[in-house]
Amino acid sequence: MSQERGGVDPLTADVTAFSEAVVRERRTLKRALTDARLVAGIGGAYADEILHAAGLSLVQLTTNLDTAELARLHEATQAVLAMWISRLRVEASGAFPAKVTAFHPGMAVHGKFRQPCLVCGTPVQRIVFATRETNDCPRCQTKGKVLADRALSRLLKKDWPRSIEELEGRFGAKPLRNQPEN
Repeated sequence: MSQERGGVDPLTADVTAFSEAVVRERRTLKRALTDARLVAGIGGAYADEILHAAGLSLVQLTTNLDTAELARLHEATQAVLAMWISRLRVEASGAFPAKVTAFHPGMAVHGKFRQPCLVCGTPVQRIVFATRETNDCPRCQTKGKVLADRALSRLLKKDWPRSIEELEGRFGAKPLRNQPEN
């Protein structure tokens, strides 16, 4: 039985084909989106942006997604990729880009550690492993839970903040919420 090497094209796949590819293997969402055997052409920076737009945690397991979450992920994937393709084409103005980087000032969360989330104002968090980094908004994506950074959380152990409130209290992070007060 032969198996295709490339994953589905996220820009042309319908929600069913996209969903089948994403849940094919039990993985975290970030790993599934960046695995070219499952979904073609999505790097880490765009996976961060897609997951933020979809309001999904990067560590959520693919096998735990419901139909609504898969539809939201599909829609966010197509919207984020289409927006960035358009934006980068305009910036390049038909020429070959002079500098290619995963850290773009227009991104919502990727490369925005400690900066306010564009949606809720909560400081964007970062997890670093090896030479890679991933970013998320704990309020928009993990219901206020601060995800553990492998190295730093092991060093701090019980002092590692588990929520946005603990983060603000222990490390003096100022709340940056841009939400209207009730």
